[in-house]
Amino acid sequence: MAKQLPTINAWYQDAAEDVLFEVVAVDESAATIEVQYEDGAVDEFDFDTWGLMVVLPAEAPEDWRRSYDEGGDDDSLNPDSQFNPEVFEDPLDNIESDSLYGLEDY
Repeated sequence: MAKQLPTINAWYQDAAEDVLFEVVAVDESAATIEVQYEDGAVDEFDFDTWGLMVVLPAEAPEDWRRSYDEGGDDDSLNPDSQFNPEVFEDPLDNIESDSLYGLEDY
């Protein structure tokens, strides 16, 4: 049984459910503990539920950040990579002249 409040940013294992989670927030005024599982899912426990749980301290999994990685190894999102568009359009080509009905104002 968990007899003390958890530490924020610490990893724990729920022995009954056999899942790892990180404590991301503790709200003492609302008496809640917010956790995030390895897969990115978020859950919340009240202090009473936490006290009944069998919670063991655990090490962070090696690939725990993978659930936050949306694009994988996409080099196009690298800010240091050079941008070379395949088709370059000159922005000045899209400017329309101020002439009205083909007559120039000189």
